Amino acid sequence: MKLEHEIRQEKPFKTEHERAIVNILFTASWFQNYNRGFLKQYDISSQQYNILRILRGQFPKAARVNLLKDRMIDKMSDASRLVDRLLKKRLVERTQCTEDRRAVDILISKKGLELLKRIDKERDNLDKILEHLSKKELKQLNDLLDKLRG
Repeated sequence: MKLEHEIRQEKPFKTEHERAIVNILFTASWFQNYNRGFLKQYDISSQQYNILRILRGQFPKAARVNLLKDRMIDKMSDASRLVDRLLKKRLVERTQCTEDRRAVDILISKKGLELLKRIDKERDNLDKILEHLSKKELKQLNDLLDKLRG
């Protein structure tokens, strides 16, 4: 569906640059809302999901909060607070670092790994959003987005 129709814009954009920026922002928000709705059934936020995926990638090694902050998609998120929420849900474990007593190691728990396995099975439904794009178009989209941030 055309952006102008989606946002009910009656006048044309002044430039293609302006349209592209609004289109990227609108599409990112649209994806976030879709993803938020998908993850709601698992009682986790997209930021918590991001942390669990980072920790699964580190597994069996632990991670420190600074590593989580560096690798998170949403750089404005409070990683410490997110870890605290995941601890309450027993999806992660926190231990004192053996090399540096001031540091804390975060490790995904067995329950966290099991949750990600369940989500992975359902994730195919979320991926269907992109099924109308060919592999070539998906690669082109990824290349263009990478170039944009370049």
